[in-house]
Amino acid sequence: METGRIIKIISNQYEVLNEQGEHLACIAMGKLRKHKAPVVGDVVKLQRFDAQIGIQKILPRKNELLRPAIANVDQAIIVMSCKDPDFSTVLVDRLIFQVCYAQIHPILCFTKMDLIEEDDEIHKKIMAYRDSGYDVYVSGKGYASDALIQILKGKISVLTGQSGAGKSSLLNRIDPTFHLQTQEISKALGRGKHTTRHCELHEIAGGWVADTPGFSSMDFTTMDIQTLAERIPDFAPYLHQCKFNDCIHVQEPNCAIREAVEKQEINGERYAHYLEVVQMIKQAKPKY
Repeated sequence: METGRIIKIISNQYEVLNEQGEHLACIAMGKLRKHKAPVVGDVVKLQRFDAQIGIQKILPRKNELLRPAIANVDQAIIVMSCKDPDFSTVLVDRLIFQVCYAQIHPILCFTKMDLIEEDDEIHKKIMAYRDSGYDVYVSGKGYASDALIQILKGKISVLTGQSGAGKSSLLNRIDPTFHLQTQEISKALGRGKHTTRHCELHEIAGGWVADTPGFSSMDFTTMDIQTLAERIPDFAPYLHQCKFNDCIHVQEPNCAIREAVEKQEINGERYAHYLEVVQMIKQAKPKY
């Protein structure tokens, strides 16, 4: 059987790119649909029949997102506007937590840099992410796109972030031949009007990119707190140094994470956002 990757799904039709670079129209075989549905990004085994090509098997996924439904993502590019809509470290951090929980590497891209002044506090906030070790890129009118092009090459990337942050415009700037519909900002709502209707992998700058709908709410309620803490990059150097193995870094004594926050080795604002998410998870758990 030949191997391919699903790059687009419309209803029950799957567009698969095989190893020879052919775009194939496929269907999922009945036995496959009974177990788990194929999603964009899946690597699959195909079998050709007289009149159709069937997806027989889904190979193991290294990661997956439920909203949007996509698998085997190499990196998530978190797009945040500096202005219109307003900059929010709360949203950036929650997106970092979400993609890291899914074991996807986060990359931060701050757009509309041309709309803020040189002395704007946002510059310090962006620098704080760099100081914490995150991959940070900036974009706006007059800004070169070369660095962004390089990070897309050979990768499967998902773009996520606030609605209206300029995700579609960013892709259009990186690849002028790529024409995602861009949107006017809704001043009344303070957020963009949705223009992306489905999840699909687009070939851009030598890689594959999924542009996903913007969203204003995230669900953390099904997360395991300890797993979340283990996957936040800021905490990584201090893991397993706490007194208790099951430490979730909230009120426990001799907690290495809390000590690092007090010493300003871990960004205090991001830690505060972590505590907010922990509280959300706790409140969602059933009480007996």
